[in-house]
Amino acid sequence: MHEVLMQVEGDGYRMPLDSALVAISENPTFANLLARFIQTFASQISYTALSNVNYQIDARLARWLLMSHDRVDGDEIGLTHDFISLMLGVRRPSVTTALHVLEGMKLVRSERGRITIRDRRGMEEFAGDSYGKPEEEYRRLIGEF
Repeated sequence: MHEVLMQVEGDGYRMPLDSALVAISENPTFANLLARFIQTFASQISYTALSNVNYQIDARLARWLLMSHDRVDGDEIGLTHDFISLMLGVRRPSVTTALHVLEGMKLVRSERGRITIRDRRGMEEFAGDSYGKPEEEYRRLIGEF
């Protein structure tokens, strides 16, 4: 039913469903952590839907780049305009235009296949309320990322 893919280079783990079910039933700590993660993930999904309705592409891009930045080491994120357009559900030229806005504000630097976050605080301000609440929920339920 679902396809899982890694958006940027890094490590990932997977577990067969049978093993996961055994781990859940035998380890209450694991089951509790998994339940808290599901809650944070549901919060993120809800905010994505809210952002898609209430924010323009440049703020949505800022939010998505901040979320990506939360999950990588350093300030460089290896992403193409094509992939970002797929993630945001917009045409590729819209991503290019939105990146130009963020570059003009000196928030990011965009090169072929790579985006560098230059001013994280400025990005957070630009993204406004589209970013932050799910991240607060994650910190509350799981801890710092």
